[in-house]
Amino acid sequence: MTTRSPVIDRTSARLGYWAALGGVITFLVFTLCFVLLAVGRPLYLWTDLPDYIAFVRAYPSPLADIARLSMLVFALLFVMLANSIYDLAAPAHKSTARLALCFALAFAVTTGAHYFIQISAVRVSIEHDALAGLEQVVQANPYSAVAAMNMLGWTVFFALASIFAAPVFEGRGLSRVIRVALIANGVICLAGGAGYVLENTPVVFVTMNPLMGGAVLAITTALAVYFRRLLAADSVRTTASVRA
Repeated sequence: MTTRSPVIDRTSARLGYWAALGGVITFLVFTLCFVLLAVGRPLYLWTDLPDYIAFVRAYPSPLADIARLSMLVFALLFVMLANSIYDLAAPAHKSTARLALCFALAFAVTTGAHYFIQISAVRVSIEHDALAGLEQVVQANPYSAVAAMNMLGWTVFFALASIFAAPVFEGRGLSRVIRVALIANGVICLAGGAGYVLENTPVVFVTMNPLMGGAVLAITTALAVYFRRLLAADSVRTTASVRA
């Protein structure tokens, strides 16, 4: 796997494995919902709140809320994953791994708050026709206050968490794959943030959908394999020590 054999608490390795696997699943669920919504109803581009409300009521679907819930869960899983990466880090990389964990927490708070607002307050407000001020809360308005908070989480905090976690994975093979994918994800997200600030919609779409989605799936899949191998190696060491 690499030239060194990392030592990590078995519980932390197990949490890292399940968090990474959960990350794969939640992103696949989000992608499936995104595709089904794209083919199942017309493309909506924000104009104003009345048009958005009319669109939502004309094309009701639970898929949007399922997608948001999956990203809320992903944010929580990413904190667990960052914690396991911190436990995994060699002493020389503890500082950057700690920063990655801190940025992961900021990512979870900003994006998690956004998605929870969408599946709770926004949904209920629309159902009860309580629409005053809602244009600064709905995700569909790309420059609402809450949408900007969500972009802060994805394009800044998620990017920095990825970049600072990358040095933990030294060596070749699977470690290199994880390291390169983390760095690539950080660069992609930062580019998406720049596109958002500069109002460049094509850049935001490309970076925050296919590019980031591919990078995240590569990261989480590789990390699931990585932690699974650590657990297997620990089992071998435990068996060998018992026999000795």
